[in-house]
Amino acid sequence: MAIRVVRTVSALRRAVSRWRAAGERIALVPTMGALHTGHLSLVRAAQRRARRVIVSIFVNPAQFAPHEDFASYPRSLGADLSALAVAVMYPPGFATRIVAEGPATAGLEDKFRPHFFSGVATVVAKLLIQCTPDFAMFGEKDYQQLKMVTRLPKDLDLPVKIVGVATVRERDGLALSSRNSYLSPSERAAAPTLYRVLKDCAGKIARGELPARVLDEGSAAIERAGFALDYLEARHAETLKPIESVKDGPIRLLVAARIGKTRLIDNVAV
Repeated sequence: MAIRVVRTVSALRRAVSRWRAAGERIALVPTMGALHTGHLSLVRAAQRRARRVIVSIFVNPAQFAPHEDFASYPRSLGADLSALAVAVMYPPGFATRIVAEGPATAGLEDKFRPHFFSGVATVVAKLLIQCTPDFAMFGEKDYQQLKMVTRLPKDLDLPVKIVGVATVRERDGLALSSRNSYLSPSERAAAPTLYRVLKDCAGKIARGELPARVLDEGSAAIERAGFALDYLEARHAETLKPIESVKDGPIRLLVAARIGKTRLIDNVAV
């Protein structure tokens, strides 16, 4: 099937209207470009559910703090198209933001990036309204984001199902991310430590070891590998509330750490 590129909301809505009139199901895959195998796994998951798939490419300035890497974030389209996208999504006079709560205020990413989820919630809501998809696909790598986005259409009465798609990894376990391109060779060699530690901790907790002790050991292992650790947490897999034992419900382990200039995140189920 031919790929069609649209650059305006009006053109998008005309296309969606035609598909709706034909009774076709629609899925949305929101991205910030620099597409890799992980993004393509979302597209394949979307194709299994819908006849039409919309892939948005937009490096969203609203989710970057002034000190973060908006200017250097990997882009595969020209700067002129990026500028056009910003004008379409945030035209002059734009003055509305969505304040996400619930999973977005769990004390994980929001603790270190307090601006982030408002920016994500606003742009995702705009995309869902613009595309009116039946499904929207989001990767599990950004797990707190997935939980927040899953809540968003329910709270705003948007008729779309959010579908989480399993994280795609390199052979050594490193979760695919556009930011992996920032890693030096030595940092890239150390990066899979995050996933190895997560898997080790998950196994120990599943076997009945005390989560607090296991996570202390895991944190030390991550720091020995050269990371500056932001968090390594055991949380309820749905609410993201802190847990103390396996009796507290399904558990998700989440980690965020910096190596060199690169910040990596990952998570696994227990």
